[in-house]
Amino acid sequence: MLLTVLELVGIAVFAASGALAAVRARLDVFGVVVLGMTTALGGGIIRDVLLGIHPPTALRTWPYLLVSAATGLLVFVFHPQVAKLRRAVLLADAVGLGLFTTGGTTTALAAGVPVYTACLIGMTTGIGGGALRDLLLREIPTVLRQEIYAVAALTGAIVVAIGHRLSLPAGPTAVVAAALICGLRLLALWRRWDAPRPRER
Repeated sequence: MLLTVLELVGIAVFAASGALAAVRARLDVFGVVVLGMTTALGGGIIRDVLLGIHPPTALRTWPYLLVSAATGLLVFVFHPQVAKLRRAVLLADAVGLGLFTTGGTTTALAAGVPVYTACLIGMTTGIGGGALRDLLLREIPTVLRQEIYAVAALTGAIVVAIGHRLSLPAGPTAVVAAALICGLRLLALWRRWDAPRPRER
């Protein structure tokens, strides 16, 4: 029950992030809701497609669809107020990244895929929705050009995989990994860390 609640919170946060990006891009109400849903559910759908889970969990679990759509609609109506909560949204986004990445990695490991594959699928679960959001807005995905985002997700996924290989309890390992992802993400925002880029000649 607690895991489901946390997943729904993560979906709501990611949906708000996508919807705010759509508002900034001046999309209509349909575009705002669709982009919010894509951001919230995209990573999980990619995970399920890679693991051969059909139809994807997000498309056959109505609360996921309802929460993401309702969040997008609320952001469309109250976007001036939501935009003022930037720090809270960034914090919640970091928590959502941790939850989605560790959940995706755990799901992949349970499906019996190799450890390195589970790590990549876990990372993709965390960052996939945001990447789809940027592509729909005709932008280079943020995770490919700035900020410590994908690196944090991959680090947490590796922690989950190591715990699995050492036969450590899955629950506590996932909590530690999610906290690590969230902490790295917030530290990178605070210190304004970016991944290395090529030097200009």
